[in-house]
Order: sequence, then structure tokens, then C-alpha cells
Amino acid sequence: MSPMTPALIWLIAGIALMAAEVLSGDLVLLMLGGGALLASGAALVTGNVVVDVIVFGVASVALLWLARPALKRRFLHTPEIKMGPEALIGTTGVVVATVNGEGGQVRLGGDVWSARSVAEGQRIEPGTKVTVVQIAGATAVVSPEI
Repeated sequence: MSPMTPALIWLIAGIALMAAEVLSGDLVLLMLGGGALLASGAALVTGNVVVDVIVFGVASVALLWLARPALKRRFLHTPEIKMGPEALIGTTGVVVATVNGEGGQVRLGGDVWSARSVAEGQRIEPGTKVTVVQIAGATAVVSPEI
């Protein structure tokens, strides 16, 4: 067997493991692929299969324990996405029918919502820009923009 054969096998295994990571998304196969690539380098340098396996094992374990947690925090952390009416909090709209403490209407995005003012006794005239501070059922609680 040629000295290049074990290095080529480790190289192909490393690339295959890294490519398979696309399907798993857990970063384990990526770390094993990194270990296989380092074993490929060891195979080129030493030509000793035992050393190759030891390099693969040590490198894979080190990558799994050290690099994987940091990479997961960095790349797999997804911020919380607000859905439905909660996504409207903080958005701006325009009053289409006078808004007071008991009712009114505002246009938020392309939709008209029932609305009431955040402050009791406050009257907000049509055309005024408002900010949604809360969603109470199907009613947007708004305050005028300053």
C-alpha cells in the first residue's frame, strides 16, 4: 500500500463527515470530520496507522469538548421571534378613527385594528401617528408618538 493511501482515505472520510453535517446540524460530524482531516495530515507525516488513529481520537474528542460548545452558542443560537399579535408591540400606526380610553381604530401595517389609548381620558385624533404598547385581546393599546 502506498504511503498516500491512508492519508487519502482519512481525507475522504473527513470531507464526507463534514458534508454529512449538513443533514444533522448538530456539529458532531463536523468535529469528527476535523479529526479525520488531522489524521490525514498525521498519515502523510508518519505513515503509521496507530498514530493516525490516536490523532483522530484525540483531535475529535478535543474538538467535541472544546470547539463544539462555543460553535453551538455562536451559530445555533436563534433569537426569540415574536409571532401573531405580540409582533405588533412597538410598531407604529396611524389613527383612522378617534382613539380614546374606550375605543377607536388604527391602521397597523395594512390592517385596521380596534384600539384604545394607554392613558385614560386621552383623545388621539385621526392622522396622528401612534405606537403600540400592548395588545389586549383584539385591541391595540396605543400612545401617540412624540
